[in-house]
Amino acid sequence: MTTPTAAMLVIGDEILSGRTRDANMYHLAGMLTKAGIDLKELRVVSDDRDAIVGAVNDLRARFTHVITSGGIGPTHDDITADSIAAAFGTGIGIRDDARAIMQARAERTGSELNAARLRMARIPDGATLIHNPISGAPGFSLGNVHVMAGVPAIFQAMVAEVLPKLDGGVPVESRTLRVPSPEGMVAGPLAEIAAIHPDVSIGSYPFIEDGMYGTNLVVRSRDRAALETAFAALQASFG
Repeated sequence: MTTPTAAMLVIGDEILSGRTRDANMYHLAGMLTKAGIDLKELRVVSDDRDAIVGAVNDLRARFTHVITSGGIGPTHDDITADSIAAAFGTGIGIRDDARAIMQARAERTGSELNAARLRMARIPDGATLIHNPISGAPGFSLGNVHVMAGVPAIFQAMVAEVLPKLDGGVPVESRTLRVPSPEGMVAGPLAEIAAIHPDVSIGSYPFIEDGMYGTNLVVRSRDRAALETAFAALQASFG
C-alpha cells in the first residue's frame, strides 16, 4: 500500500516577520505520524494572493493531502479563502450553512454578527465545512486541501475534526537510545548499522547536558520487527 503524504502551508505575514511563533506544525506532524501519513513539506508564505495560489496549486498536485493554517479571520488581510477559490478556479460567497452556524453562536454569546465576522462565512463553491467547536467560524475542505485557522487551539480542534476522514496508512513507530558520546564518536559505527538495516530510518541528534555532549539515536520504521532488530543492534554497539 502506498503511504499517503501531506504538506503543510502556513500563511501569514506575522509568521515571516517573527511576530508570531508557529506552534501548529509541531502538533500537525505528531498527529499525521499517528495516522500513518508522511508529512513531506512545510511551506510558509505571506498574505499575498499570488503566493498562496501558487503554493496551493503546487502542493496539492504533489501530495495526497494539503493542510493550511492562517488567514481565515475577519480582517482585510485574511485572504486565504479567496486565494483558495482562485487556486481552484471557483467562486466564493457567504454560505447559508456557515452563516447559520455563526448566527447561532452570536445569539448564544450575545455578540453581533457584523460584516467583519461575516467574512468568515465566505466559503469557496463546492467546499465542505470543517467544524470549529471553539469560536464557531468554520474552516473548509476543497479537493485535497483542508483550510484551517491559525489560532493553535482552533487549529488543533479542526485537525481533530478532519484527520479521521483522511486516508491514512500504517503509523511509524520509533525507539530512542541515549548515548553519552558526541555525535562525531558514534558516526562511524552508526553508519555501519544503518547500512546493515536499510529498511529502517536511523538518525542521530546531538545534545548538551550539564556541559557534557551526548547523542540521541532514533530508529523509525513501520515494520515493528525490523525496528526492534535495528534497535537491538544499536544497544549491542552503544548500550
